[in-house]
Amino acid sequence: MDQVQAHTWLATAVAEARAGLAEGGIPIGAALYGADGTLLGRGHNRRVQDDDPSTHAETAAFRAAGRQRTYRGTTMVTTLSPCWYCSGLVRQFGISRVVVGEAATFHGGHDWLAEHGVEIVLLDDPECIAMMRDFIDKNPALWNEDIGV
Repeated sequence: MDQVQAHTWLATAVAEARAGLAEGGIPIGAALYGADGTLLGRGHNRRVQDDDPSTHAETAAFRAAGRQRTYRGTTMVTTLSPCWYCSGLVRQFGISRVVVGEAATFHGGHDWLAEHGVEIVLLDDPECIAMMRDFIDKNPALWNEDIGV
């Protein structure tokens, strides 16, 4: 995947992460793009806002996309390496590619996805890293709750 395109799409996920943070939530954002580059859905982690542990950024973007005939060729863009729950969603529905903003603060399931044929584009984006590090430093208990520690 073209790095310029990956960073352009990441900007949508970063905007979602910022929105989640502004709402008092965990700053993780995601977007699902179609094979033709159309934005299908976007969302952010709403676990705190909705008191719903199942509303992760990737699941919110997936829900916002609505039903698709197939997910083959789609790209999930996320500011943070996907957890096992969201990695399972990618595998279950055959999402072809995952663009990961960063995996420095949380090394989720992206290696496992790659081992199972999902194309992974890891950007190591400084803004994504800084946003998560700042959040984790200020909210360690909430972060540990989010990742199940």
